[in-house]
Amino acid sequence: MRLTSENTAAHEAQAYAVRLESVSKVYGSGKNQVRALDDVTAGFRRGTFTAVMGPSGSGKSTFLNCTAGLDRPTSGRIMLGDVELSGRSETELTEVRRDRIGFVFQAYNLLAALTVADNVTLPVRLAEQPVDPERLSSVLAAVGLSEHRDRRPSQLSGGQQQRVAIARALVNQPDLVCADEPTGALDSHNGRKVLALLRRIVDDLGQTVLMVTHDPVAAAQADTVMFLADGRLAGELTRPAAEQIAERMTQLGRS
Repeated sequence: MRLTSENTAAHEAQAYAVRLESVSKVYGSGKNQVRALDDVTAGFRRGTFTAVMGPSGSGKSTFLNCTAGLDRPTSGRIMLGDVELSGRSETELTEVRRDRIGFVFQAYNLLAALTVADNVTLPVRLAEQPVDPERLSSVLAAVGLSEHRDRRPSQLSGGQQQRVAIARALVNQPDLVCADEPTGALDSHNGRKVLALLRRIVDDLGQTVLMVTHDPVAAAQADTVMFLADGRLAGELTRPAAEQIAERMTQLGRS
């Protein structure tokens, strides 16, 4: 069947969780201008796990922030499914992030006064939507925290707190889960558990995960590792071993 531009767009919206088209981000002006992203085009298919790596200053954080609607690109388009993020008001972007993007941060960002269950359902309650008890039970079971639902963050290990954060990211069944150095504050044992959980939510739940990391071992859990250097795409590896990733990072560091 010959596709028109309209049904091609619909097909891409269905196939890709998020797409970036010629995205650039410039900070400052004149002599102080910094081009953090430089004409980046990329797409992330639904149900895939992608790690983003690069040397310090390569644009990783800016890439994630723009993709997640936390920062606005200077030019280019970002499509979250069938929704274009570019040009939306702050209120609209807030609603898109709340309803369609899940976030997992290095520092967990849990509220100490709330129970596990209340932390997980916070995005739902902030949207003034009713909490679905079955959905809550499902996501707590998925991250292995069903028996801890009434505990507070201070009663949990670091690895358990990060699993609470992952459950919170999943509660709205988002189009995209963005993870920013999710194992950076964890020891190697708990880090492996969190990475295995991220892998599992892709394989078993069909989620789409985009993770920024500096750790080749963490990146090796992904389907694809995308590299950035000086704000530009610098290649990718498919299902690589940690050693391959470390070698590519060493090459980028020398260039």
